[in-house]
Amino acid sequence: MRILMLTQYFPPESGAAQVRLKEVAKGLQRNGHQVTVVTAFPNHPSGVIPPDYRGYWRLQDEVDGIPVWRTWIYPVQRGRFWKRLLNYFSFVFSSFWGLSKAGKQDILFFESPPLFLGITALIYGWLTRTRIIMNISDLWPESAVALGLVNSQWMIKAAEALEKLLYRKSWKISTQTEGIRDSLLQRGVPKDKVTFLPNGVNLDLFEPRERDEKLAQRLGFQKDDFVLIYAGTMGYAQGLESVIETAELMKDQQDIRFLFVGDGTEKPMLEALVKEKGLKNVTFVDFQPVQEMPRYFSLSSASIVPLKKNKLFEGARPSKMFPALGSAVPVIYSGEGEAAELVLTSGGGIVVAPEDSLELARGIRELKDFVDRREMGRKGREFVQAHYTWSQIIQGWLKELGI
Repeated sequence: MRILMLTQYFPPESGAAQVRLKEVAKGLQRNGHQVTVVTAFPNHPSGVIPPDYRGYWRLQDEVDGIPVWRTWIYPVQRGRFWKRLLNYFSFVFSSFWGLSKAGKQDILFFESPPLFLGITALIYGWLTRTRIIMNISDLWPESAVALGLVNSQWMIKAAEALEKLLYRKSWKISTQTEGIRDSLLQRGVPKDKVTFLPNGVNLDLFEPRERDEKLAQRLGFQKDDFVLIYAGTMGYAQGLESVIETAELMKDQQDIRFLFVGDGTEKPMLEALVKEKGLKNVTFVDFQPVQEMPRYFSLSSASIVPLKKNKLFEGARPSKMFPALGSAVPVIYSGEGEAAELVLTSGGGIVVAPEDSLELARGIRELKDFVDRREMGRKGREFVQAHYTWSQIIQGWLKELGI
């Protein structure tokens, strides 16, 4: 079957959505389907298009054997809401060229958010009579409103109207979490229309490794240091200020180190906070290609996965949990709801209250002094091996789709 994937985000960008979508595309190929991707020029989260992609309006590309058509986008890292709208809508319109080059398809799979890309999907689906799969990784505009990122009433009403239209016109809707699936069912979306496509992990890439001594030396880590890694986007939703506060509480324990790997809108604020507090136990590293991340996990004693305290996040399932579990690195989940239950069920980590620096410090001490981390890591890896490999996830999803 010919499947066209329409997404604003795709490798070589680094990030959870990019990694997930590439794994989905590769998984579909392995199951005998023909996959083509239409996406934007890489620019997220830096807001800068790399030199190799500059000066083009459109470009034919390839990522790990996946044919890719790229079209122009107005790049932006942070700024006013109208700039983010320009970022979204520039690709909404330019992506039509990529769709026209991709040729006849059986299914159009598009990623939301950004929700506005659904406009492109609807028009393309109507013109070509192609079935649409809407893949929801985050409920929008609900999440943006809950986080205070959107407060324009006309924009909220327009987005909600588009959201309802997309639910009605899509052939299938795939959801990243059970919370999103339950929310759709409560809104009256027919059960047979909703499928489950959760995050997973590539266990060939993320596996237990010997400590990377070269990297440890470059970062200034000693052999006996207890390293706590945060790997991923540093955005508002993660509430990373509380992790910095925990680092301040533990600054006198010189063998406890905090390692932040990634980028995002909140990173400058976090770096300024660390400088202001004079913390020597916090290290920042820029976003790394996914292939490099196992080296960083090899240095890690535990992985911190935080989310802000918000009813919305009780149905979240952060993708950054899975590489840690696959690497046999215990997870400290600072949050509530679906992800907390998953971590506890896995046996591969502990759960602490969200945005509570004292509770996080207690959890870190517990892991460091009293818990058999090797055994916890083994349980975590066995859990994802049994339930969350990409091959299992894709095959289960295809079965739900009936293709």
